[in-house]
Amino acid sequence: MTSPPRATPLTEPEFRSLARRGLLAEPSEAIFDPRTGRSWGASDFDLNPELVADLAVMEPPRPAAVLVGIVPRAEGLAVLLTQRTEHLAKHAGQIAFPGGKVDAGDASPVAAALREASEEIGLEARFVEPLGFLDAYRTGTGFHIMPVVAIITPGFVLRPNVAEVADAFEVPLGFVMDPSNHRRHTRPWRGRERAYYAIPYQERYIWGVTAGILKNMHERLFAR
Repeated sequence: MTSPPRATPLTEPEFRSLARRGLLAEPSEAIFDPRTGRSWGASDFDLNPELVADLAVMEPPRPAAVLVGIVPRAEGLAVLLTQRTEHLAKHAGQIAFPGGKVDAGDASPVAAALREASEEIGLEARFVEPLGFLDAYRTGTGFHIMPVVAIITPGFVLRPNVAEVADAFEVPLGFVMDPSNHRRHTRPWRGRERAYYAIPYQERYIWGVTAGILKNMHERLFAR
C-alpha cells in the first residue's frame, strides 16, 4: 500500500521504525548483467526499457555514494539537498544529494558519503547517524550509486564549497514521500525522448537520479 495522507508530520521515532523495517543493512549488489544486458532494481532505465540495450555497450559502472540526510525539525522531518553550480561539466545546476565517487581510500560507501558531504557542504560526520541503505541506483551516465539514509542531528553549520555547490536547502520529507507529488516527465536525451521521475517543490525542480532515489525510498518505507 502507499503512504496514507497524514494530518500531522511523520515523527523521528516513526521514521526510525520505518527505516529498521525497510532499509538494507548493506549496499545492494550490481544491478546490471553484462551478459544479458538486463538491468533490474532502481535505475535511470526504469521508465525507458527500450534504452536498456545501451547498458551492454557502456563501460562498467563506477561506484558512488550519496547521503540521504533526514533532519528532524520542529515543524517535521526534512530532506537535505544541494543545488549544483552551473559551470560543472556534469549535472550542472541540478538538485542532488551530497555525494560522489567512492575513492580508493574510502573504507566503505558510508565513509565515502560522509567524506563527500564534508567536502561539498561542510557537514561534520559527528552530526550524522547512518541508518541503512536504499537500493543501489544505476545511472545513464555510468555510476552505481549507493544511497546512505541517515539522521542528521540539528545544530550543524553548513559551509558549501562554492566551486561545486550553489545552495544547500531542506525540503519537507512528507512532501517528497507523498506519491501524489511524484511526476513522470520527458525530455530529449542523446537524440531520443527519455522519461524520468520529477518531484517539483516550490521553485525547486527535483528530477532524474535524485527523484528516482526519493521514489525508491517511498517504495521501501511506505509501499511494502
